[in-house]
Amino acid sequence: MTDSHAHLDACTEPDAVVARALGAGVSRIVTIGTGIDSCRRALEIAEAHDGVVAALGIDPHRAATDEAARAGELRPLLDHPKAVAVGETGLDGHHGADTLREQRILLDEHLALAENLRLPVVIHSRAASAATAAALDPFRGTVILHCFSEPDLLEPALERGYYVSFAGNVTYPKAGALRATAARIPADRLLVETDTPYLAPQPVRGRQNEPMNVRHTLVALAEALGDAPDQLEAQIDANAAAAFGLRLA
Repeated sequence: MTDSHAHLDACTEPDAVVARALGAGVSRIVTIGTGIDSCRRALEIAEAHDGVVAALGIDPHRAATDEAARAGELRPLLDHPKAVAVGETGLDGHHGADTLREQRILLDEHLALAENLRLPVVIHSRAASAATAAALDPFRGTVILHCFSEPDLLEPALERGYYVSFAGNVTYPKAGALRATAARIPADRLLVETDTPYLAPQPVRGRQNEPMNVRHTLVALAEALGDAPDQLEAQIDANAAAAFGLRLA
């Protein structure tokens, strides 16, 4: 099983978190860098574990900070053999409506880097679906929409063949509309994630999230799609391998 998006560097004991994930059948984790120091830590964690790889970026919440000026430091970090994607990057109109201009500049830098290196890009989009779709329109590489929660992005995602990743919020009782959205996505474009240590799925809601919990999200998606969980798990593992350019686990 693959957790396509986790912030292992935000965990107090990432080695123990990875060990628990392995014990729960999670064979691969994509850990996410959200700033330069975070990216370096993500690579350190990935180096220590065969099943961990890293996506490296500066997230939109740092677009109006001094961190954004360090975007040039991403290029050499992405040469690391454990670096498999650019991001997360994107637009957030919920927590950063006043910095959308700076976010777009930073997003464009990430997209140019991903295109140059021929790497997939991991996209964060919240309350910015139209602006995100417009920013991604010229990009011809692989796009992974992380923690999908914007139905207005569904049509562009379907038309352009984006990968769509669902987190623990799709398991919540009031997330029926989100589950219905998931059911419209082709099976070969679905991914699951935990967004560790955030967004714990319903059976463990209120606790710190970990990659070992990703199966709860997979089961909720399988129910929404009318699929057997084991069958969907195999499909999603294949999807993650294709999206991030990895060997099948």
